[in-house]
Amino acid sequence: MRKPTRNPREVAEIVAVQALSFIASEPERLGAFLSESGLGPETLRSAAANPQFLAHVLDFVMRDDATVKAFAAVSQLHPTNIAAAHQALIDPGLEVP
Repeated sequence: MRKPTRNPREVAEIVAVQALSFIASEPERLGAFLSESGLGPETLRSAAANPQFLAHVLDFVMRDDATVKAFAAVSQLHPTNIAAAHQALIDPGLEVP
């Protein structure tokens, strides 16, 4: 039985939600993210429904080589896949492989 094919944006949103979980797993990283985003811990769940917010999550992860490498290792994704997910969220009309 074939798995259903997902569109690039849907996959990108899944990657971003995984990145948000990764950020939340370390208090120092979460604090930096919350400070930058201006959100409180109580608003993260509702913000995660916004594709622009999810793009910001991936932007935060990708800004630092150590962070993107750590997230790539935890999520078992190649950093280029993370970058492609980010691109799919910031430019929804772009076809991402």
